[in-house]
Amino acid sequence: MSRLAAVTRVAPRWPAYLAAAVTTWIINALAAAPAAACSVCYGSRDIGSPLVSGARLGIFFLLAVTVVVLGGLTRFFLYLRARARLAESDGVAGEWPDFQRSVSP
Repeated sequence: MSRLAAVTRVAPRWPAYLAAAVTTWIINALAAAPAAACSVCYGSRDIGSPLVSGARLGIFFLLAVTVVVLGGLTRFFLYLRARARLAESDGVAGEWPDFQRSVSP
């Protein structure tokens, strides 16, 4: 082993970094204050109030938007998978490399 390789080789320090990260996390977890919610979110005496109903409808609307977007992405990737299988069964995938070689100069 050359002298340069011996100098540049450094022992991994993951255990020290991991111990520091875990210690920091534990200190932050123990020092955290409990979360305080307002009367709209927690402990509301007026369950049927328009403010509470509006908050609930807003949450359900945002959940619906999330489900629709994730469903659309899932459908798109399933469509791509089906097209790839179709192209493979038609033999297009085997012809594509030949086509690329014929176009390049």
